[in-house]
Amino acid sequence: MGIYFYKAYDKAGKLTTGTIEAADKSAVISKLQQSDCYPLKIEEEGDKSKETTSTKEIFFQLRPVKIKDIVTFSQQLSALLDSGVQLDRSLTILTELTENPKLTDIIRQIQQSVHGGSSFADALGRHPRVFSRLFINMVRAGESGGVLELVIERLSGFLESTQKLKNDVTSALIYPCILTLVAGSAVVILLTFVVPRFSQMFADMGQALPMATQMLLSLSDFIIHYWWLLLVGIAAAVLAFKYYLSTESGRLSWDSQILKWPLVGRLIQKIEVSRFCRTLGTLIRSGVPILQGLAIVKEVVSNKLISNAMLSIQSSLKEGEGISAPLRDSGLFPPLALHMISIGEETGQLDHMLLRVADTYDMEIRNMINRLIAFLEPVMILFMALVVGFIVVAMLMAVFSVNEIPI
Repeated sequence: MGIYFYKAYDKAGKLTTGTIEAADKSAVISKLQQSDCYPLKIEEEGDKSKETTSTKEIFFQLRPVKIKDIVTFSQQLSALLDSGVQLDRSLTILTELTENPKLTDIIRQIQQSVHGGSSFADALGRHPRVFSRLFINMVRAGESGGVLELVIERLSGFLESTQKLKNDVTSALIYPCILTLVAGSAVVILLTFVVPRFSQMFADMGQALPMATQMLLSLSDFIIHYWWLLLVGIAAAVLAFKYYLSTESGRLSWDSQILKWPLVGRLIQKIEVSRFCRTLGTLIRSGVPILQGLAIVKEVVSNKLISNAMLSIQSSLKEGEGISAPLRDSGLFPPLALHMISIGEETGQLDHMLLRVADTYDMEIRNMINRLIAFLEPVMILFMALVVGFIVVAMLMAVFSVNEIPI
């Protein structure tokens, strides 16, 4: 048994706090639900940080508002509104529940604006760095249609799905990144600490060295004495690449070429198509006009080619046509997506089919990432083995040459 601290609200929307003695968190939830209370936070005593309050405040003030904070805010707001709690009261409750101090202050400002008669969407619009245009426009559509709680629920689901896909991609890349870091560190240690010891020994012997050994010693000497030049070169290359991407022609050329890469190009295409379909489908389902939704999607999609395709779609819609034809003409969307979108237009269920396309491609994206990582891992191991093997062989060739042992 343990003592658990909880925060919950009752049917009237009143926030309550206290402690409960229970076996685990599940038991605490059961007890609160039996008391007609909705649990929002449960924490076992002893798990709290031992840092001083001033240290915590300094640390948390430096924390930015991340997407996961917005996801949590949307989920909690959706739960409160769905339980019948008024928007004003819900925002007040969230100021007490939100852990990020910056977001807490922003929610407090929003609550004050709403309490003063401003619309929720206008209050959110005063913080464009925290809440995206998609978020604000969906809320505005929900307020106009009188279905704010339903829109917030859909928005919460949209953000959660987007964040989940991002987390899956990040998790899949952790092992290759660690492998690259460890292997790269091993090579640097060999070149800067091990090889120089042999270099001095070979120099004292005054014997001619094999070409491979001379190349290795030159590389080691360059890294030891001119490492700063290497860092400057890398930094200059990164800055030049960023500048290239910042130009319209450069970004268009890069986005065009990257879609042609084997494996990676198909993966990026499916990621962008999934993002396009999920965003547009969620906006249409929430009551946002499709032309306005396409303008928002244009900002969400990162690939410039697909983003530019939004212009032809908007022109097609203004002329009374659909979106499937200009998407097909762009040549950027896979056949499956085009067929499903076309069916959605014909049956009047475009939003439903767009979300179905997004779900389908999200699953394919996860499978492709797993296959790509499964392919990259042995390739990276083999590459690093060849690099280390070259270093070892170059050293052994020199040793054998000095001792006049035939190889």
